[in-house]
Amino acid sequence: MNSGLLVVVSGPAGVGKGTVVSLVRERNNDVVFSVSATSRKPRPGEIDGENYYFVSQKEFEKMVQEDKLLEWVEYCGNYYGTPRYYVEEQLSRGSVVILEIEVEGADRIKKKYPQCISVFITPPDLEELRNRITRRGTESPDIIEKRMSQAKKELEHISEYDYVIINHTVEESVDRFLSIMQEERHKRSVPGQEQ
Repeated sequence: MNSGLLVVVSGPAGVGKGTVVSLVRERNNDVVFSVSATSRKPRPGEIDGENYYFVSQKEFEKMVQEDKLLEWVEYCGNYYGTPRYYVEEQLSRGSVVILEIEVEGADRIKKKYPQCISVFITPPDLEELRNRITRRGTESPDIIEKRMSQAKKELEHISEYDYVIINHTVEESVDRFLSIMQEERHKRSVPGQEQ
């Protein structure tokens, strides 16, 4: 399973992780994204199987019992987790697999796969993060406060990541992410073998 590259991406809700990861995938077709399962309801425009696998709380708990998740966590009242089969299959094929998960789940993945690369995407500051979450228009004021409180806790873990990207602009963040992947693949390349 060490032929692929596992990239763990974390950062506060609303920081733009999904946008950055989506553009990285568009620009690098050998990158695959592990779609997480969640018990939360879809936001407008989100597609089941593309943004998340949207499942009921009961279905999610069954996945946990059957050991079908690499990691899972409860976050702001909903479950989120990483399906095991897809990740292991893609790594065995030598793919670059991106997992977009919160810090608790990322810690579990880093323990299971110490060779993974971890990237933390952070806002320029907390006020900008609040503005981004508010502009989405999908959360009530009390949920926004929960997300801001959670963001402060998550930022305390920034030093545990291999790389930090400050998301001033999406373009800069995507370029930085691509350069990190290129650097890591170069480090791991073995003469005479293709990645």
